[in-house]
Amino acid sequence: MKTNKLIKGMAFTGVCGLLLIFPAKAQNTLEAYIDQGLTSNQSVQQQGFILEKNIYALKEAKSMFLPEVSFGATYTKTHGGRTIDVPLGDLLNNTYATLNKLTGSTSFPQVQNQHILINPDNFYDSRFRTTLPILNAELIYNKRIKSQQVDFQKEEVLLYKRELVKDIKKAYYQYLKAVNAVEIYTSALSLVKEGLRVNTALQKNDKVNRTAVLRSDNEVARISASLTTSRQAKASAKNYFNFLLNRPLEDSILIDNSFSHPPSENFSDQSVEKREELSKLKIAKDINGNLTGLAKSYLVPKIGTSLDLGSQAFDWKFNSSSRYYLFGVSLEWSLFSFGKHSYRIKQAIADQQSISAQTDYVKNQLLTELSVRKNGLISSMAQYRASLTEMHTAQTYYGDELKLYKEGLAIYIELLDAQNQLIDTRLQANISLYDTWIANAEIERATAGFPIK
Repeated sequence: MKTNKLIKGMAFTGVCGLLLIFPAKAQNTLEAYIDQGLTSNQSVQQQGFILEKNIYALKEAKSMFLPEVSFGATYTKTHGGRTIDVPLGDLLNNTYATLNKLTGSTSFPQVQNQHILINPDNFYDSRFRTTLPILNAELIYNKRIKSQQVDFQKEEVLLYKRELVKDIKKAYYQYLKAVNAVEIYTSALSLVKEGLRVNTALQKNDKVNRTAVLRSDNEVARISASLTTSRQAKASAKNYFNFLLNRPLEDSILIDNSFSHPPSENFSDQSVEKREELSKLKIAKDINGNLTGLAKSYLVPKIGTSLDLGSQAFDWKFNSSSRYYLFGVSLEWSLFSFGKHSYRIKQAIADQQSISAQTDYVKNQLLTELSVRKNGLISSMAQYRASLTEMHTAQTYYGDELKLYKEGLAIYIELLDAQNQLIDTRLQANISLYDTWIANAEIERATAGFPIK
């Protein structure tokens, strides 16, 4: 009677614990973990910091179109050095002497020759300078490139998030698979222990020989070892799942055993057009187009303006005479550079052609991946359906063999074979079921189907 209860409990666990569906509750549980992982995962955070850096780089590029104000000052103290000789005395003294004789006065005094020092002594010059670019093609292309780099990094962040979603889902399924494996081996251990008890009682009544007891004892040891291994696998799966969520490795994980069937095989409207890899290549191509434009920007002259408001004088004087303003317009136009610009243009064009070829290759690669993932899901679902049939047959076979063994119509080796088949088919059903969900997560990743918030 006790054995029959174990068989029924084993069958109930196999049906309810292994034939799983992903209802709203399970979806909410897993999606909550995904949201937590997207928020706390360190790899995603790192990519977010890079995106933030690129946004600041774009703001810097925009600020280059605005006026720039700077303050500058110089002070010069000198002694000696070159001078300019101005012979004022030689030029004027004879004339002044004649004029004094004619006028009978000293109205025209004698003057000395002058030696003017070239280096200004005790001289300061301070100014506020405002500059503003009027026409600068380099700044225009630089702004476009920085904006596209922000878009490129956004796709990179989405790529990391999408890969993390796939990893979290697979890790969750692997953990549930390990949890159910522990339950299967725990139930199997109870079953083989009951078999050992029955065989021991039968031996005492001389209905079986010692071999049956020894085989039963070996089965208890084997299942116990398998249970220990499955518990270690469960602990490892828990640690990895918590690692992805950046949580303490031993944190508990919510278990949902309400799955009852694998995901749908509906492959309609599935493509790779939404993959971030293709979006990144498109943006890279656009960036390269602007790099080509940047290389050609030397054809457009640079025009800018500047305005200086300042004061300059000797001996730290500051008055209306020392104050000044200086307004200017500058023009710079590169006319000849020995082919430097043409080489840059050719490099940019070569990069553009390389990106186009890479895009075609990556798209074919992604299509191949999607095809492989679809075939994998179809195969996993076929394995799952077959395992259900095998498990049902194994349960019936074990029940029949147990009844015959108790009546003395079957040998223990036949019962042992039926028992092992039952355990193996339950394990295979558990593995194949979660393999379908793992394969479904791979397809979701291959089509970029998961909505990233």
